[in-house]
Amino acid sequence: MAAAANRKAFVANVAPQRDSGYKSSHHCMNTKLTRRQLLNRAGVVLGAAAAGPLPLRAATGSVEPACHRFHFSLNTGTILGQKLGIAEQIEVAAKAGYEGIEPWVRDIAKFAESGGSLKDLRQRCRDLDLQVVDAIGFPQWIVDDDAQRAKGVEQFKRDMDLVAQLGGTRIAAPPAGANRAAKIDLDRAAERYRVILDIGRQIGVVPQLEVWGSSTNLGHAADAAYVAAKASHPDACVLLDAFHMYKGGVEPAAMRLFGRQAIHCFHMNDYPADPPRETIKDAHRIWPGDGIAPLKQILANLAANHCDVMLSLELFNADYWKLPALDAIKTGLAKMKAVVQAAEAARETR
Repeated sequence: MAAAANRKAFVANVAPQRDSGYKSSHHCMNTKLTRRQLLNRAGVVLGAAAAGPLPLRAATGSVEPACHRFHFSLNTGTILGQKLGIAEQIEVAAKAGYEGIEPWVRDIAKFAESGGSLKDLRQRCRDLDLQVVDAIGFPQWIVDDDAQRAKGVEQFKRDMDLVAQLGGTRIAAPPAGANRAAKIDLDRAAERYRVILDIGRQIGVVPQLEVWGSSTNLGHAADAAYVAAKASHPDACVLLDAFHMYKGGVEPAAMRLFGRQAIHCFHMNDYPADPPRETIKDAHRIWPGDGIAPLKQILANLAANHCDVMLSLELFNADYWKLPALDAIKTGLAKMKAVVQAAEAARETR
């Protein structure tokens, strides 16, 4: 009974969302309300060809058409081997046609430490209509050792501040430092997650609870769901990844537990049948749609929950690192869009 209540509370969590007018895969269910009624109730203005997200509720409290939206982002780990700086990463992502970017904190820090202006870089993202959707860092916020955890929390504060200066509103919170450690009590993990959620609310950056499939802690979506629910915080949310779902044995049906307010980003990738699950590594990740990942089922479940999700391409394939960065990420974007299109087509034929 308690576990069921926790899941319900988790799915109902409300995390900050940013309206966006950029391109996306945007589908709404039919409703009896006319378009004029929706405009009058919500007070929004839509261009005839606009496909930007609508607010979830109108000012009157009426629920608008149930929609799902898929947007496309680049996790810069995909071009890690090309060794570009953060400014170059932003330029190439925008040129390739991405709507968002998910940089690594160490690249943001390196730029700032070398005298670069994060304020100017933030403005450049705005000029390019490129959203900083998340950031990747590895502070050890969840570990059992008190001194080590305190250092991790302080590092998280510094990382969040950098992300905020760049205009980002979310940051990954993986089980760094505890991925090979003894199993941590989930109630303690929830307490520690709430600590960084409170810090994030002060700074304006939400930590997303990231699942690592090979980790002894937060290695399964069920663990993340419990920790997020137990944290009892309005900003609690989860960051999942196709590869890590496979490594952790998470079936696509689990995605149905994660509603619109519980999941904002999803790491897109694929993997081959060989090596097997037990020995496959991050380096074996391949373009979405080129492997055996059940991406259509995953996307269908996100769509069924009317999620508004940034699909972020995250690969660590050394062969792709040999390609020119622009060529590589253009290929990745085309592959993601093809998978989404196939998933939409499959839903429409049901």
